[in-house]
Amino acid sequence: MLSPTPLCLFCALLLCLPLAVIITITSPTTTVHDGSGHNLVPDLDPPPKTQQRFSSKPLPLPLHDDDSLFRVASRVNSKLPPGSPKKIAFLFLTISPLPFAPLWELYFNQTPKDLFNIYVHADPSYPYDPPFSGVFAHRVIPSKPALRFTPTLASAARRLLAHALLHDRSNYMFVLLSASCIPIHSFDFTYKTLTRSKKSFIEILNNEVGSYDRWAARGKDSMLPEVTLEDFRIGSQFWSLTRKHAKLVVGDEVIWAKFNQPCVVWDTCYPEENYFPTLIHMRDPRGAVPATLTHVDWNGSFDGHPRMYVESEIGPQLISRLRKDQPRYGDDGTNGSDSPATKQRRGFPFLFARKFSPESIQPLLRIANVVVFKD
Repeated sequence: MLSPTPLCLFCALLLCLPLAVIITITSPTTTVHDGSGHNLVPDLDPPPKTQQRFSSKPLPLPLHDDDSLFRVASRVNSKLPPGSPKKIAFLFLTISPLPFAPLWELYFNQTPKDLFNIYVHADPSYPYDPPFSGVFAHRVIPSKPALRFTPTLASAARRLLAHALLHDRSNYMFVLLSASCIPIHSFDFTYKTLTRSKKSFIEILNNEVGSYDRWAARGKDSMLPEVTLEDFRIGSQFWSLTRKHAKLVVGDEVIWAKFNQPCVVWDTCYPEENYFPTLIHMRDPRGAVPATLTHVDWNGSFDGHPRMYVESEIGPQLISRLRKDQPRYGDDGTNGSDSPATKQRRGFPFLFARKFSPESIQPLLRIANVVVFKD
């Protein structure tokens, strides 16, 4: 048998080198992809770098595995770091670009950066062109498709809460917003309202029209025994949760298992409007002010969507009217009693409003500093 020459050995080594690199190197970040397979933006909080240049050690948290994500997030420290200011986590849940990003840019740029964090759940099947930029750049968490009449919208909100809990211990209040939401007060006014409260703000309504149909949307008695019709609640999809309740949501398995089922009657299936108020009502009703601070007008609603404000309606009068409206208060865990303490809690203002058409952005920008952000 012929002995291999040095040249042959060198050539063999070169052929093996690419395979060795593939086996050895693992990517240090998790990315969100669009439908074409292109990266949208990197995960906002990649693992810390080590002294080793290459590592085959797997990531400690499989970010696309919701069960692992929620389990780890539910175990984070409940207390804020000593000496750290309270932060508001703004959670944007969208299946489209953010048409009011310029307005939010003005809103966030008028305040210290150590008072808030931004997180975006963006349906990865949508082609985001242009991609998120400015204050929203690199704020997209690993996301999954979110479809109406399915549990996926509620799943997306839970995913946002989990990432916000894991990202920053200083996050004190967690505010869920949509692409059609706008602020109707200054950041300073909003910050003081939310951080001075020790309670969540979530609409919790009992005995609403259609409650039984929603409860039975997954099949008759499918919610039993964990969620009875008497415990079932309805509320706005958009809320502000304390850190305590954010951990309660991501740590819940029992109640979520009942809502995380496909509906057999799709047009009465709204898990995103039922799961969160039902969970808070069942686990900690006295820890919440039973109202949402996001204004919405259901007069003239169509196909389950609220009224949409159009460009011609935008002006100081509209902002003033939205501010003057009072939130609707529901079940606060006091068995309907109208005690002085209950009355005292019922004086909170709306901080945000929806639903606005994308064409509204220009008139909103024109009145932003002189009306919207002037309290």
